[in-house]
Amino acid sequence: AKKFSETPVTKPAPSVPTEPEDPQVTAIDSKAYMAQVSAKVVNSEPSGATNENAGTAYGTYEKKTIYSSVCNRNKSFNVLLPAGYSTSKKYPVLYCLHGYWGDEDALLDKGDATLRLRQIIGNAIAAGEAEDMIVVFPDIYASATQDKCDGLDAKNNAAYDNFINLLVKEIMPYMEQNYSIKTGRDNTAITGFSMGGRESLYIGFSRPDLFGYVGAMCPAPGLTTDLLSDSQLTFGSVKPYLLFVSAGSNDTLIYQTPAGYHDAMTKNGTTHIWHYVNGGDHGGKTIRPHMYNFVRAVFKATN
Repeated sequence: AKKFSETPVTKPAPSVPTEPEDPQVTAIDSKAYMAQVSAKVVNSEPSGATNENAGTAYGTYEKKTIYSSVCNRNKSFNVLLPAGYSTSKKYPVLYCLHGYWGDEDALLDKGDATLRLRQIIGNAIAAGEAEDMIVVFPDIYASATQDKCDGLDAKNNAAYDNFINLLVKEIMPYMEQNYSIKTGRDNTAITGFSMGGRESLYIGFSRPDLFGYVGAMCPAPGLTTDLLSDSQLTFGSVKPYLLFVSAGSNDTLIYQTPAGYHDAMTKNGTTHIWHYVNGGDHGGKTIRPHMYNFVRAVFKATN
């Protein structure tokens, strides 16, 4: 089996101004909020969660391409607009990141038709259990010298780790300029699968000022060797309202890597939800339950 490189890589150094919080917004304490969420978490998605039901309106995908100065080339991403999207309303945004070898289509039907994330999200919104939201599926390979991943090694790991700069400097400003979105950490979430889970955690721990809701599905190795130490899996005064890590009991690719992150966070006193999916694998059997739970929990800690 292919192994993830543990070779240290150069860390990106993102820098953007912190967006001031709305003084009129009141938020529940993150520890209290995660306790509320944890009480509602299910092991796996209920039957019917992935159905496309007659009479239910589902979101629509738009593919966007921008020129990236971070990557020196065009980069594409998919934007899932909620049913009835209107510029007369503003929407929170969830960024959802693919794994190694993937692209912006990897978590869509084109990449894996068994995931049915459009239906999981649409059904949650239609049932009134999730907020109307925009979901962005980017291509997270952010090399400045090549277009596609060509190996499982330190050079390619560094390209994925550079996604923080592509996201913060280019994709997020594009979304703000071109879509009717709510801004600020109260209205911005991130999660990801495998290497995308490593990156969502790295971004979440690095920029809690930008992301109020952070998730990871089967996060890949290297977060605490290439990017942050175990002791850095913690927050200062600014904490996410939700930190939600899912792992599968039958993950035979990365095995206990997510549990190692969970243990480090527990040791540090970092409040989080550990969603250990019995029967979960390194794929849909963990992705679907995570997304079912996560989309119901984001954007609800403030009023």
